[in-house]
Amino acid sequence: MASIIIAEKKYKLGYTQGVYDMFHIGHLRLINNAAKYCERLIVGVNADSLVEVYKHKKTVISQEDRAEIIRNLKSVDECVIVATLDKVELYKQYKFDAVFIGDDWKGDERWTRTEIDLEPYGVDVIYLPHTPNISSTLLRVEIPMRVDEI
Repeated sequence: MASIIIAEKKYKLGYTQGVYDMFHIGHLRLINNAAKYCERLIVGVNADSLVEVYKHKKTVISQEDRAEIIRNLKSVDECVIVATLDKVELYKQYKFDAVFIGDDWKGDERWTRTEIDLEPYGVDVIYLPHTPNISSTLLRVEIPMRVDEI
């Protein structure tokens, strides 16, 4: 299987993807951690329309603004707005040799399928440590409780 828990080699081109809505420390840690294992890192930002289809949610921050935030991270070499979750389709476009994802997805049916689908292309799926107790979904609930109305 092409999956490993901790990256042990340097990859030429890495790829990671997410919504990155309400950018938080977990996003930053994942992206910076991924960058340690590759010469170049491409970060895919999920298009607003894609998020609506698979998460059934509207983003708080627009795709252009989310991409602008990602583009300005020093660990990111390229940021693209993507309209698919299909990593094989994305591989054919960008030719990365590793995909980075949080280890909270390890064993998930979609990611197990992704490992199998990418294996013929020699692409490794690397599970990096997930930052516990933080997510944009949690922030959606907590922000109204943290912000006083004036």
